[in-house]
Amino acid sequence: MILNITDNAKFQIQEMLKEESDNNTRLRFGVKGGGCSGLSYSIGFDQDVNEELDLIEDSNGIPVTIKKFDIPVIEGTTIDYKQNMMGGGFTIDNPNAIISCGCGTSFRAKEREGTPGDC
Repeated sequence: MILNITDNAKFQIQEMLKEESDNNTRLRFGVKGGGCSGLSYSIGFDQDVNEELDLIEDSNGIPVTIKKFDIPVIEGTTIDYKQNMMGGGFTIDNPNAIISCGCGTSFRAKEREGTPGDC
């Protein structure tokens, strides 16, 4: 499994999906260039799937779309949802991140074959 969604995150995502009008809406997770450490996470909802470029998987009952190109830098990532006195939010634990910024949304990935070494 490329992406692990915890039960807490699953509940929050399901609540957010209820607001979507299209039953084909999926969670889209990936990375994009930018941020203070080189890459930043991209998370949202999407109905479009490109069968050549995207991988479709189910994680803890949540339909997920991931760009195939992003798999080497996000494989094994866990998305969780944590609540505290300041509110709540999603947390991302990526075993491929070697450097993360203070805000937790930007990271640099381990070099892997077939991926750019200098984000």
